[in-house]
Amino acid sequence: MALGFQEYRHDIRSMLRMAVPLAFAELGWMSMSVVDSIMVGRLPNSAVAIGATSIGSGLFYSFAIFGVGLMSGLDTLVSQAYGADDWPEARRSLISGVALALCVAPFLMALILGVGPLLGVIGVQSPVREEAIGFARVLVWSLPLLLIYTTFRRYLQGIHFVKPVTFALITSNLVNVFGNWILIYGNWGAPAMGVRGSALATGIARFYLAAVLLIAVRLRDPGAFHGARPDLSRIVRLLKLGFPAALTIGFEVGVFNTVTAIAGKLDPISLAAHAIALNAASVTYMVPLGIASAAAVSVGKQLGAKNRTRAARAGWTALGVAALFELGAAALFVFLPRQIARTYTHDQQVISLSLKLLRVAAIFQLFDGLQVVATGALRGAGDTRTAMVWNLAGYWAVGLPLGCWLCFVIGWGVTGLWWGLCLALVVIGAALVKVWHNEANRICAKVT
Repeated sequence: MALGFQEYRHDIRSMLRMAVPLAFAELGWMSMSVVDSIMVGRLPNSAVAIGATSIGSGLFYSFAIFGVGLMSGLDTLVSQAYGADDWPEARRSLISGVALALCVAPFLMALILGVGPLLGVIGVQSPVREEAIGFARVLVWSLPLLLIYTTFRRYLQGIHFVKPVTFALITSNLVNVFGNWILIYGNWGAPAMGVRGSALATGIARFYLAAVLLIAVRLRDPGAFHGARPDLSRIVRLLKLGFPAALTIGFEVGVFNTVTAIAGKLDPISLAAHAIALNAASVTYMVPLGIASAAAVSVGKQLGAKNRTRAARAGWTALGVAALFELGAAALFVFLPRQIARTYTHDQQVISLSLKLLRVAAIFQLFDGLQVVATGALRGAGDTRTAMVWNLAGYWAVGLPLGCWLCFVIGWGVTGLWWGLCLALVVIGAALVKVWHNEANRICAKVT
């Protein structure tokens, strides 16, 4: 009994050593968007500025997140190579990831620039649409930097060297805040660029991110770039692992961006309230997203080292840690919704509607955390397709149709859209935990 308790405690400590820095890194990543929304919210037309930043970011991430997802195959390949103490294998994956990122970036940039006019087709109101397109056209040039940063980050977390990732993202927020202060409002003699200034500041922060992680890779692994060349077979393996993961992320981000676009057709108050609630829910999502990365590389490392029982335990430990956090996050949304909304705006109409959406977000917190961590654990085991299928079915076959019906037919407005998303997350979360249960049993069954 005592031995079991000691092993349990060791598993939790090991997971937290990996998960806490990655969770802080994800929070640092997300806080850029939060800071952008808060700072543009101080512009004269708060609702339009917040809505435009939300839609412009959505336009960018609808495609950029696909490229980020393609790099997720590095979690599997690098962590398993690290677990097997095969550094040349890990380095070949890194170089192949860089090559893949540079090849994909121009195509994704062209798509982002090309679909901007569709905002008018779907009915986003003119003032918001013009500002959103301007925001996206500036932000798009940061995409190659984002993908290079993602590649370096996946490599570093795969070799369990995560503190530089946390440092880079926390300090990059200082770069972003300072850039926003200068470029949004025109301080220190700079032109007052409004929401476009926020996009430019984010691009500068991403250059900083990529540079810091390049230094971190060279410090931790001086031989990382020596003699290694892109390997076509490795790039194919990355695509086989990363493409379903990219679709999974794309389905999730895409449905929320679609809801954002639909909210933009309603009125500026609904759009701003949606943007605030989505921003707040995205902040809490960053912690289980960091835990999911820890689950992926921990499961992958243990499988690479042939420790199958510990691989299964790593996945369950990550799910338990995420569940505890998300229950706390739900409590914040239930008991402090007004304080959260006031952080973004003083418009009472926006605040009032935000409270309703934050209460819906409180309900799906647990399931949102469970689904993303289960996805990470499955990715560590090399399964990136199952989560893709459930995300497609849950969001697009169930959640979005139901949300639109509640919004337009029943007349619940943007609140109806959120109830549809809530049901989707309940379905996806429950299903993927069950899938991981089956996978963990299969892993343990192979122990000889």
